[in-house]
Amino acid sequence: MTNLRSNRFASCVGFQLAAVLLILSISLSAKAAGVKVIANASVAESSISSGDLKAVFLLDKDSLGGGHVQPVLSKGGATHEAFLKEYIGRSDSALQAFYRSLVFTGKGSMPKALGSDAEVVAYVAKTKGAIGYVSGDASAEGVKSLQVK
Repeated sequence: MTNLRSNRFASCVGFQLAAVLLILSISLSAKAAGVKVIANASVAESSISSGDLKAVFLLDKDSLGGGHVQPVLSKGGATHEAFLKEYIGRSDSALQAFYRSLVFTGKGSMPKALGSDAEVVAYVAKTKGAIGYVSGDASAEGVKSLQVK
């Protein structure tokens, strides 16, 4: 009888653990999918590889499809953190240190950083070649969404 209870208990705990892990993985996937990459209408491309996106934000690449591009950052928040984790592979502090080193050595300048999705959309809409990111549910009126491959 005791052995039967132990097996039921272990089975129940195993099921609960599996359910928790499934929910956690779904929420992490939803968080990464919740980032929308946007661009000014002047950007000729409708999609971008994750490698090219990383190169644009690390200032290794300044053109796409023959046109000049410039990255636009969010100042912080869940969307910013998800974008950095998913596409850049650096923490915010590591990215800021990287940009500061480029500025210090004269090899680059700090990208524009804005405080809200609405500010990022407005800036990208009016700035030729601008590429930024917003939360997946943000209004992207006046800009185009880039599919990340």
